[in-house]
Parts: sequence; C-alpha cells; structure tokens
Amino acid sequence: MPESRRNIPNIIITGTPGCGKSSHSQSLVDQLNRGFAKETTIKFKHFDVSAFAKDKECLESYDKNLDTHVVDEDKLLDELEPELEKGGAIVDWHCCEIFPERLIDLVVVLRTDNSKLHERLTKRNYKDNKIQENLDCEIMEVILTEARESYIPEIVIELRSDEAEDLDENVDRISSWVENWIEDHPRGVTNELQNADGEAHDSDEEEEEEEDNEDGELVTSGEEDYSPVPDNEEDSDDALASYHDSEDPATVEDGLTNQQKYDLEQKEQDDAEVLNEEDEETNEYVEHQEDVSE
Repeated sequence: MPESRRNIPNIIITGTPGCGKSSHSQSLVDQLNRGFAKETTIKFKHFDVSAFAKDKECLESYDKNLDTHVVDEDKLLDELEPELEKGGAIVDWHCCEIFPERLIDLVVVLRTDNSKLHERLTKRNYKDNKIQENLDCEIMEVILTEARESYIPEIVIELRSDEAEDLDENVDRISSWVENWIEDHPRGVTNELQNADGEAHDSDEEEEEEEDNEDGELVTSGEEDYSPVPDNEEDSDDALASYHDSEDPATVEDGLTNQQKYDLEQKEQDDAEVLNEEDEETNEYVEHQEDVSE
C-alpha cells in the first residue's frame, strides 16, 4: 500500500470558549484560499468540531450543569481523521489533545484577558457557573498546558486575542507560516507513524512478524537463551558428557545412547578397579607395618 501523505498542513486553533477560535479559523481559511486560488491542489477547510460532531452524530450525552454536549471522542476521530489525512484542515475546538500528533503541524492557542472573556461569555447567555469555569480555565492556562503536553513545543504557539486588530495580525502571521511550510515541504509529509529513525512505521511488516510468532517461531530478546542441546551434532557427545559430569549417573542414564551407556559403565568399572588397587596397597602396607613391629 502506498504511503499516505499530505501536501498542505493541518492546524488546530484552540483556546477557552469566547477567545475567538471560530472567527480566527474562518478568516484564516478565507485568506489562505484566496492566496492559493491559482493552486487547484491546495484547498483549506474550516472544521468547527462542535458542529461537525453534531452533524456526524458523535454526541454521547448532555451535561445539564454545564449546558453542553459531551462528545464521543473515538467516534469523532473516526470521522475526522480521513479529513486530516488530506491536509488543509483548520480545526476549531476548545480541546486539542485528542488529535494524533502525526497529523497536526501547528497548534495555535488563543489567549484573552479575563474581563473581555467575561463580557463575551455573558453576551452568549452562558450560565454563571459555566462562565466561572471558563474564566478559571483561562487563568490556570489549562488549554495552553494541555497543548504543550500533547505536542512538541516547536509547533505550539500562543497568540493574544483581545482586540479586533489582533485577529488580523494573527491571521497574517499564520498565513505566512503556512506559505513557508508549503515551500519547505515540496513533497509534503507522511501521515504514518514515525519510528525512532524518522521513517514511516510499517504496520504491515509488524503484523507479519506477529503472525510468524503465532506460528511458533522462536522470539529472542537479543540474548541467546541457555540450552544444553548443542548446535553442532559432531560435538554432541562432548557436550552431553560435559553437561552430565556433575550429575549422579543413575539420574542421567535414561535418554543416553548405547555407546554413551557403555562408556559410562566402563568408567564405573575403571573407577572400581582403581579403588580395589588402592585398597590392596593399603592392606599390604598395614601388614608390612605389623611385621616390622613384631
């Protein structure tokens, strides 16, 4: 299967509700598509995740206390990942850590002054507890921390979003970044998982290895497991003899060849003869000593 690649970047625009994510996202898409109007292969698209989740029936439940829907994240990713693999997705949501790092090229975290944020949320008729929760989230930098923990620092940027002028400046800045990204990646980037060497992870190859393992092939951890069975048949007699030297012959006789049994018996007889000779020499010595004493 050919490697899946994208030729234009995917961008997440995130932040506390009321910070201007949707305005930034749509303005950015409009400006980029105007700038690349002559490029038929380049097309950016705004994904308002809240609306997308509702349209694709990815809503799990409804939280009455916070007056908001709970999204089924697994189902959402199943629907959204194919769009991300195409490239050119401008993802607009207050949550960012669920999106695969391999499919994201830039994360923009918008920050807003609390007084302005309170004013915007009040105009939306948010409940007091919901307003306070969002203000606390902004004060504690929850979303910024989440972004930095979920993606490499180089792709996470923090932009102010307090005034209308901020929106224009931010969109211009992100547009310039996109132009540079496309220029720096003429062949695009892979959508596949990367290994330690920066190469695309081959899932098919891994599956083949797993199938081989299931068929009973030996898997080692880099060190050879100890085994008394020799690799070379010519050394088998010596290897077995060495392995059994410290064992009681009675416990190892089973399983030996006839030749090995014969050799073992001969060794026992030789040992017995040596002992007999030693006993005879001892007896002769004792008798001699007795004669001398008499």
